[in-house]
Amino acid sequence: MNKIDKNIDQIFSKVQEMNGKSSDIKTRKINQNGLEIGILFLQSVSSDDKISDILIHSIMELLEEEKIPQKDLFQVLFHHLYNGTIKEITSYEDLFYHLVNGFTAILVDGIGKAIVVETKSTLDRGIQESNTETSLRGPKDSFTENIVVNQGLVRKRIKDPNLYFEELFVGRRTKTKINIAYLSDVADQERVKQLKERLQEIDIDGILDSGNLRSFLNPQKSAFPKILSTERPDYVCGYLLEGKIAIFVENTPFVLLFPTVFTDFFHTPGDYYQKSYNVNFSRFLRIFGFLITLLVPAAYVAIMTYNPEMIPDKLFISVAVQREGVPFPTAIEIVMLGITFELLRECDLRVPSKMGTAISVVGGLVLGEAAVNAGIVSPFAVIIVAITSIAGLLFTDIDMVNALRWWRLIFILFASICGMIGVVIASILLITHLSTLETFGVPYLTPLAPFYLKEQNDALFLKEKTKIKKRPRYLTKTNQTRLRWEGKK
Repeated sequence: MNKIDKNIDQIFSKVQEMNGKSSDIKTRKINQNGLEIGILFLQSVSSDDKISDILIHSIMELLEEEKIPQKDLFQVLFHHLYNGTIKEITSYEDLFYHLVNGFTAILVDGIGKAIVVETKSTLDRGIQESNTETSLRGPKDSFTENIVVNQGLVRKRIKDPNLYFEELFVGRRTKTKINIAYLSDVADQERVKQLKERLQEIDIDGILDSGNLRSFLNPQKSAFPKILSTERPDYVCGYLLEGKIAIFVENTPFVLLFPTVFTDFFHTPGDYYQKSYNVNFSRFLRIFGFLITLLVPAAYVAIMTYNPEMIPDKLFISVAVQREGVPFPTAIEIVMLGITFELLRECDLRVPSKMGTAISVVGGLVLGEAAVNAGIVSPFAVIIVAITSIAGLLFTDIDMVNALRWWRLIFILFASICGMIGVVIASILLITHLSTLETFGVPYLTPLAPFYLKEQNDALFLKEKTKIKKRPRYLTKTNQTRLRWEGKK
């Protein structure tokens, strides 16, 4: 690393050269009683009020009150400046890193070191309610793009000295701060070590979002997500207490959780604030929706193409009459309607919110009705695709929604070739595929396959919370007891 020069003008010149003489680099000199002090900061990320009112004012007062020898000036400034974060650095790399993070550098002529003081400007939004994971009951706060604030939201819920935050940086150019959070007496230490090694092995220009880490942390190819992300602090705390590991990434409100298994995607943060029988009904609907979005379109194609005997004659005749005049095979018809729905969904995500309603009305009602009247598609096919698409949106994780979309097409393909036998073959392929997946050494279908009877407290269905006394065995081996309350008899 290049050491900082002793001359203030040389330091100013070097920093400007490093940054291409950017317009937001600001320098200032203070001359008082024969002493020369340099001030260096980036205006775009620093607060002018903090620099002028707190920092420069404090320096001027200090120089007026005391007669300080030039050789002692650096240490006097370091020990008398009052600020939340103050550091001593000796290299240009550290100097520029702190500048871009909102620090102001204080330079003393003749000293090959710099004092950096935090004067960060407020560039983040405040704590708001989550837009992607809404809940009728429970806390309304959510993570922000400020990693320090996100740590605080977890700290105020888990007041345990065993809650560790380990810091590291990823990205050659972005130097993105990443914090690994876990309970040291609960989480698997070997898994923590493995996660840190994978993060340190990442060699890339930049990490801009937590989503950039997914492919590096779990490179196994699959459409199904193996990493859970959330912007709910209470959700993260609940999983930390179980033994999972959380990854906080600078400049993103989404926190990653490891290891993640298949059944985690059927859970929502609001599940743990309601009675278990109400939660289980909701989870049944999610499981049912999962089966609907995969099987119903394929089953419709199979029945109309190869296996009409599987439904009552009156129903088959009614559907066949509706399809009279439709120029496309059943499989093509379903795929066309599915692609149309996906186009509408993408448009709804991209356009401004005020235009989303108009697109839904025009696309869902006008276009659908016109297609039926024109004889391009049948009314029953529209119903099938609508039910399928709605059922697929029961999951809040967009990666799970996309995975279901791809596998829905695979099921339709096999159904169009082999009928209901093809649906069975596709189901076997799906189960086999899920069984081969792992996430940090944990089988993806745990605790269903391999099946652990004692681990079914919060797998697909939720047991009464007062009866869940053990943490999941696949998450922790050392501290499994989470509840020691026997209850009133």
